[in-house]
Amino acid sequence: MQISEIVIAGDTPGLEWRLPVIRFQGGKRGAPSVYIQAALHANELPGTALLHFLCARLRKADAEGAILGDITIVPQANPIGAAQSHFGDMQGRFDLASRINFNREFPLIALDDRDSLREGIETQTAVNRLKRELLHMAVDADLMLDLHCDDQSLQYAYIDDAFWPEAADLAAALKMEAVFLSDGESSAFEEAVGYAWKHQGRGARKTKLPGRLAVTVELRGRCDVYPGMASADAEGLWAFLAGRGVVADTAAGPLVYEGPAFALDNIEMIRAPEAGTVLFHRDIGEHVKEGDLLATLLTRPGMADGDIEIRAPQDGLIATRTSTRFARRRDDLMKIACAGPSKAKRKAGTLED
Repeated sequence: MQISEIVIAGDTPGLEWRLPVIRFQGGKRGAPSVYIQAALHANELPGTALLHFLCARLRKADAEGAILGDITIVPQANPIGAAQSHFGDMQGRFDLASRINFNREFPLIALDDRDSLREGIETQTAVNRLKRELLHMAVDADLMLDLHCDDQSLQYAYIDDAFWPEAADLAAALKMEAVFLSDGESSAFEEAVGYAWKHQGRGARKTKLPGRLAVTVELRGRCDVYPGMASADAEGLWAFLAGRGVVADTAAGPLVYEGPAFALDNIEMIRAPEAGTVLFHRDIGEHVKEGDLLATLLTRPGMADGDIEIRAPQDGLIATRTSTRFARRRDDLMKIACAGPSKAKRKAGTLED
């Protein structure tokens, strides 16, 4: 195991950020290489806990000569966001200086232009330097896993059509309850990695990338940070790595995913029509029918007409739910994964800002 640090100069005098990187060198020529990072949204910590347990397993495997492919791990990918605290609450999703989501606006470059990510990097802001360093490491691997979590959520993942259904082994290994098939049309980290691979070499943009994987894994909710969950997820990720030939494990068996996969157009984003106190009637993991009561919104408490009922627009699986109990107008309340497309218009790209 090798440990190094990437030092990122701050945007004001006397400030710098340190990004620890853990590497395990593979011993088998031609074995897939892997890049895994967690906490790009700095307040999403289930992935950091998972990688702590996985690294313990990998150190043992390293001593036994069972690491076949190169593995690069960044357990806390966003030291800038981790330092952002507002009245005691970590603000890890958005850069407070630019108001840009830390998981947006990654450079979209072809793999052949990888070295351009570091050209003139000293002229970039600290956040953009961080993004370029992370992307520079990730696009050089064969498999990339970006570990996130939702608010209150089932275990699920965003997987580009270019990697499906080959990526079903990861869904099986992590016991995902759903897969969202993304369209690769944003500048989020996962899709920037996929973009680089799709535009590698000459010729038309690739629509299938066998042997590769770029995925955003949503490890349940933000408060689901427990040793039992993290160690079980680490074992699942180990099984995935064994199945892909990154590590050697003769006990690893076949991984079969039997859960649902939904196109992003089939995700109903349930939003608050007005501001108010949220009373939920249904929870994550429940299957609902069209017209089922999902929540009551108290818009004018105490008044005879002071509440609004929010009902399911179609049959589906409640995949996520907000943990807050006061919503502003148009705040996201739930994601419901459905068999049919939503009637709401959606621009290509991510479901949320």
